[in-house]
Amino acid sequence: MIQLENLTKVYVTPRSRKVVADRINAVFPTGSSVALMGRNGAGKSSLLRMIAGTMRPSSGQVLSDGTISWPVGFAGSFHPELTGEQNVRFLSRVYGIDTAEMTEFVKEFAELGQHFYVPFRTYSSGMRSRLAFGASMAVPFDTYLVDEVTAVGDASFRAKSNALFLDRMQNASAIVVSHSPRGMREICTSGALLDNGRLTYYPDLEEAIEAHARLMGVASM
Repeated sequence: MIQLENLTKVYVTPRSRKVVADRINAVFPTGSSVALMGRNGAGKSSLLRMIAGTMRPSSGQVLSDGTISWPVGFAGSFHPELTGEQNVRFLSRVYGIDTAEMTEFVKEFAELGQHFYVPFRTYSSGMRSRLAFGASMAVPFDTYLVDEVTAVGDASFRAKSNALFLDRMQNASAIVVSHSPRGMREICTSGALLDNGRLTYYPDLEEAIEAHARLMGVASM
């Protein structure tokens, strides 16, 4: 279970003030994979990062009775001066995973070749996302957070990533930011709609997709 209590996030600049989360109260039940929907710029990625703990809310809190991944593909927590291998070894110790097994898994999956042994700061954005996705899948989280904008690589690598993720979903939940009804229906069982800082949770995925279609002013998706 993931519970949001009065979760608020406000971005303030010298010229503007934008509220992306306005005292949100919601519960994502254990075993439910949630499609997180909303307009572009609504704050979906910010909400995902707050749930992950990689972004601090302005106020409120996120509670959980299970482990939550960082946003899959997000590489902001890797140390730039360490190699890909060293970063993975560090994560394995943090999460109590067998170091040799996790290192071998990520090396094989990410397909970085010798770049796995060079400093992370030299990686392209695609290489960073490959490493981050592989590291995410190597840890048995209870809930995986996925932002589709991080999907990278050629068709073959994306297919491999999707197959691995679906395999992980056999024993885990997810919160997925997606604009693809087909992708949502393949992974998710429920939905949540973020609009003007307010979040509405729908236990029924199809109801959530219909609500999103109405918000966007389009026909049924």
